[in-house]
Amino acid sequence: MTLKPAIGAVLLLFSAGALAQSAPPKAVPVGVVEAARQPITRGSAFVGRIEATEKVDIRARVTGYLDAVLFKEGDTVAAGAPLYRIEKAPFEAALQEARGALVQAQGNYANASIQRQRADELVKTNATSIATRDERRAAETNAQGAVIRADANVNSAQINLSYTDITAPIAGRIGRSAVTKGNVVSPDSGVLTVILSEDPIYAVFPVSQREFLRVKKTEDKLNTDSLLVKLRFADGTLYPEDGKINFVDVKVDRGTDTVIVRAVVPNPHGALVDGEFVTVAVQGDTPDEKVVVPQAALIADQGGTYVFVAENGKAVVKRLKLGPEVGSNIAVESGLEGGEQVIVEGLQGLRPDAPVAPAPVAVAIPGG
Repeated sequence: MTLKPAIGAVLLLFSAGALAQSAPPKAVPVGVVEAARQPITRGSAFVGRIEATEKVDIRARVTGYLDAVLFKEGDTVAAGAPLYRIEKAPFEAALQEARGALVQAQGNYANASIQRQRADELVKTNATSIATRDERRAAETNAQGAVIRADANVNSAQINLSYTDITAPIAGRIGRSAVTKGNVVSPDSGVLTVILSEDPIYAVFPVSQREFLRVKKTEDKLNTDSLLVKLRFADGTLYPEDGKINFVDVKVDRGTDTVIVRAVVPNPHGALVDGEFVTVAVQGDTPDEKVVVPQAALIADQGGTYVFVAENGKAVVKRLKLGPEVGSNIAVESGLEGGEQVIVEGLQGLRPDAPVAPAPVAVAIPGG
């Protein structure tokens, strides 16, 4: 009789242990974000430099005393605007002298023509010799040549006089003047100042041969017209105007193994300055719709990259092929269709098919 209570107790404990072993594991609370489809613009970033589309070094073309500097350094000047004035008096005198020499040469030519005509008449009546007539003809030809030379000297003097007014050949922003009023300038004086065009402006950047080949493989035809160029300043500020590629170099730089690419960018307010560095992002103008997930959800192992998604109360593994980064998120090429509940919180110790209790979390997934 004394064994029955003990046996009952053992059976009760055994039953309780069996019930405890058969009880389902407790669901793990996890935070989830819906895998949303977003328009993603493919692109690549490069380091580039801003260059003016037109750049002119202003130099003196004649030697003379600098009479005036007619611009303000740093201002925007129009094409044809006066920049420097060289003293004109010596060049005006040279022009007058050349004109006088031309008149003298014309008088000599007129006289030589008359003498030749007389010799032509006299030789007909044997009043003069053929040798004399030939001398008169040669003298006339020489006089004609002197007129041509004198006329050329007049033109040269006029050109030199015009060079005393140095004007802007292009419109743009003018730099610092290397000389001031009172100096003697000449063609050997070097660059007096520089004019740089501002709108539009170039963004020039090197593209590695590897990247260039990748783009050519992914595109049936490299159509630069379909690409947008976006610039970002050194402080991270995005430049508001988009550019277009207008030139791809025909050769690869052997020293850097890169191809030089140039984009033309509107610069109506002069925000882009010749010589400054910028980040150049080259993107397609037509975005692709891709599934985007937070990078915090990604897990990597020997098999590649995957995420856990909550399906029917369980953690399910989804292997992914990843695309470009989109801020703190990443585009998915394959592995998700969109709408899946991707687990982003509570991943520590999570196992495949583990029961989960999903709850939405606020994680922004911006478009590309």
